[in-house]
Amino acid sequence: MKILIAVDGSAHSLDAVRYVIEHAAWYRDKPECELVVVHAPLPHLPRMGMVVSNEQVQHYYQEEGAKALAGAKRLLDVSGLAYREHILVGPVAESIVQQANTLACDMIVLATRGMGAAANMLLGSVATRVLHLAAVPVMLVK
Repeated sequence: MKILIAVDGSAHSLDAVRYVIEHAAWYRDKPECELVVVHAPLPHLPRMGMVVSNEQVQHYYQEEGAKALAGAKRLLDVSGLAYREHILVGPVAESIVQQANTLACDMIVLATRGMGAAANMLLGSVATRVLHLAAVPVMLVK
């Protein structure tokens, strides 16, 4: 069983990781985890390239992604579950589903609440969008 766990660094997303760890014994074989964080792209402003290089932007994505993954990695390291980490940039829900398809995941696990409740109201729920787009089962952890 290959499980994509989407995290964003929030306490709620760590609950999703804990859920997978606590229920790992339910599977015949230990699940393989694909730990994914998605960073929304920075807006492209006119002449931004004159001030900030593409390398600096990529470094920012990697640095922020590593911060968001840190807690989840600690939990998985202690549990002994195997995982691979992925830092993506793009529309969040769509990127999660696309990565699950690319990696041939059997399930997606994510929290129902993430970093920004206000952003959720404005942009719509990532969890709801993943539910609508995914072709594999989605486990929402509250």
